[in-house]
Amino acid sequence: MRHPWFARADTPRVLAHRGLVTSASAAHGVAENSFAAFAEAHGHGVDYIESDAHITADGVVVLFHDDDLSRVTGDPRPLAAVPLRELEDLMAPLGGLVTLAQALEAFPDTRFNIDIKADAAAEPAGRIVAAAPERVLVTSFSDSRRRRALAAARAAGGPGPGPATSAGTATIARLLAALATRSRGLAARAIRGIDALQIPERRGRVRILTPRLIEAAHRSGVEVHVWTVNDPADMRRLAGLGVDGVVTDRADVALRVLHPA
Repeated sequence: MRHPWFARADTPRVLAHRGLVTSASAAHGVAENSFAAFAEAHGHGVDYIESDAHITADGVVVLFHDDDLSRVTGDPRPLAAVPLRELEDLMAPLGGLVTLAQALEAFPDTRFNIDIKADAAAEPAGRIVAAAPERVLVTSFSDSRRRRALAAARAAGGPGPGPATSAGTATIARLLAALATRSRGLAARAIRGIDALQIPERRGRVRILTPRLIEAAHRSGVEVHVWTVNDPADMRRLAGLGVDGVVTDRADVALRVLHPA
């Protein structure tokens, strides 16, 4: 049965990458993964927000991409060394910090795509999303980290499905190896238990997205989402190839291009 995370919106789905920061909001200092960026995405009618989970020095799961604060706030410290209160102060002029729990509460109509970035965040994030598993897809480059978050969510949750999930790097590598052998059985086994493949078109010289991959995924009932797609021509081209979603910094543009009124 299809996971309820996928029940909303027409495909290709538009996933707002770290929220939405328009040129106007950027001019006012709004940063990615901030409360203001999430509110901007919501205000434009976005159903899906992609974000990243780290954990603070005092054990709070927050939505922030980098391991350290230098790029976003100018503070060189690792995020894991900073307590929540200090991080809130640093993010206050940049649109406001969002914890994972706050995001689920403040945007009850939004589906979240949560990328677990830190090992220490896996189990706490899983326990948090157990409160709203129908609205969360858990992913990570690390399949081990992803599985730990899913296990924690299922242990903490009630009856019904846990969160949806997207494949990590090792799972995608197994799928690509299976596709190279042209074995449908191996390809299906590689992505068993997976709801979505979230991939770049290429990794260096290696093409990841191919018609064969899309066909194999769809045959197993798995969606294909491509990141990070900001050019309207690329959005149209990928839609023509049959991808099911695009992760984009320009969710406002993607909605106009892919789902014109």
